[in-house]
Amino acid sequence: MAARGPGMGRPGGPKGQTAEPMAPERRRHTLLRLMRFLMEYRMGFAVALILSVGGNLFALIGPQLSGQAIDVIEKGLAAGKVEIGEVFTVCMWMLLFYLLSSVLGYILSAWMIRISKRISLRLRKDVFDRLLSLPVSYFDQHATGDIISKISYDIDTLNSGISQDLVAIFSSVITVAGSLISMVMISPKLVLVFAVTVPVSMVMTKKITSMTRPLFRRRSRKLGELNAMSEELITGQKTLKAYHQEENTRARYADMNRDAVEAYYQADYYGAMVGPFVNFMNNLSMTLVSVLGALMYLHGEISLGQISAFVLYSRKFSGPINEVANIMGELQSALAAAERVFQLLDEAPETEDSPDALALDEAEGRVSLTDVSFGYQPEKRILHHLNLDVRPGSQIAIVGPTGAGKTTLINLLMRFYDTDEGTIAVDGHDIRQMTRESLRRQYAMVLQDTWLFEGTIYENIAYGKTGATREDVERAARMAGIHSYIMQLPQGYDTVLTDEGTNISKGQKQLLTIARAILLNARMLILDEATSNVDTRTEQRIQKAMTTLMKGKTCFIIAHRLSTIVHADQILVVKDGNIVETGTHKELLAQNGFYKQLYEAQYS
Repeated sequence: MAARGPGMGRPGGPKGQTAEPMAPERRRHTLLRLMRFLMEYRMGFAVALILSVGGNLFALIGPQLSGQAIDVIEKGLAAGKVEIGEVFTVCMWMLLFYLLSSVLGYILSAWMIRISKRISLRLRKDVFDRLLSLPVSYFDQHATGDIISKISYDIDTLNSGISQDLVAIFSSVITVAGSLISMVMISPKLVLVFAVTVPVSMVMTKKITSMTRPLFRRRSRKLGELNAMSEELITGQKTLKAYHQEENTRARYADMNRDAVEAYYQADYYGAMVGPFVNFMNNLSMTLVSVLGALMYLHGEISLGQISAFVLYSRKFSGPINEVANIMGELQSALAAAERVFQLLDEAPETEDSPDALALDEAEGRVSLTDVSFGYQPEKRILHHLNLDVRPGSQIAIVGPTGAGKTTLINLLMRFYDTDEGTIAVDGHDIRQMTRESLRRQYAMVLQDTWLFEGTIYENIAYGKTGATREDVERAARMAGIHSYIMQLPQGYDTVLTDEGTNISKGQKQLLTIARAILLNARMLILDEATSNVDTRTEQRIQKAMTTLMKGKTCFIIAHRLSTIVHADQILVVKDGNIVETGTHKELLAQNGFYKQLYEAQYS
């Protein structure tokens, strides 16, 4: 059964609900999972590690050579003759090693960008594949903008952390280790300075990052909420302007934008505390090294070249620590993004079909409902003990007030949701024992909310039928009454629709979706207010075409405009989740019941 989240009372119900900050166990799980994911690219990371080791080792030779050059000059001054050639040779070697280090660093950066590109490609594919496998209930409960934010912003943030921060971490670990070994070899006494300053830096860094971690999670969450609202405002801009809600909407958006900016500010503000503090500790270390080194030089325990080399190594030792502290905020942001991406990947997919599920090749169209009850929330039923028997080829109209359960019934027929109680059968087989794919292939749908993608008119009509020819598409368009309009366009059927078909009218969009359903030629049809966006004259043409189309097919028609269903074989009047009346149009009028009230309310 498709999952239903708390607070969901209908499809398209509460959206934009976001998860609470994750527990430490979940955070550790996310980190371990991210590491396991990255291990799939271990060969690429191994090459990166080799490049990082090589580049940093070459860079670590430089301070040693610099110290040698200073010692050569010091000895030459003491002897009264400086060997310029020897100094020049040492400097050339130092330049060569620094050049090699830079070349390997560039190759490392390019290599890591290549790896991150592959990871980003893989993550987006996995996320999109997961979205395709999720039940309809997931999209009913989550805002579109928040989902898009996970696909775009969160994956980009994670990708940036992998391509940039991992390179910095690789280099930092090697530089710190190599610098520490070199400093110990020069003077163990001077190294004692870092035994005090480094632990203090580590303790404070850990304390600050533990405080900023939830702030970065909140930052990602707030951006998702802002994207969700932006998506709503953009898609609903005509309604917004029509109802003069610019000022109210501006105020709502300003509040949400302020929350998002405040979340960014707090995360960046507290995250920025780490760098300056660590930098202060590094400068303090440098001061102590200089003072202690000068005293040791006066006592003949160390040479000027060694002091110079030690200072350079200490900067290399402290610099990466400072750099890691500065990127801790980015790492926290990347981890928060990984949590949100993994959250989506962990969503339960639509329940798999049982191994012995029936694959329905071609349905006759006999549909029966036996004692069907359903609610999007277990404690709040929408449909109550429905019973219905539909003969093949029948036209079944479903009417009733808004919220009565008409669309819910269609969702159950298509197995977008499964019943809580009772069974729905097609050709005598329980649909829960059928594969969803084969069941849904038996239906063609025309919804009130049209959906067209960016592509040619031909591609949009042929969307549901693989291998449809131009003649097939034109025949369907003629039946839908849209062919003559298409031929008036400059490119005809090759005209490209943009942004869900905003370059054509709503009525024309609806006619295209009807042509798409006609072309599919399924045994069963679902028409959800299929003519609601067309004028009366166009509606009459469509009704004539639909009458021909529906012959021999089982049709379920949801209608508010009762004139469109007067010729239906059976009309179901749904009220408060119950079928309160059934019959033909004339029979229901004769009953003088709820249907007659609806009819007279429209046409009195």
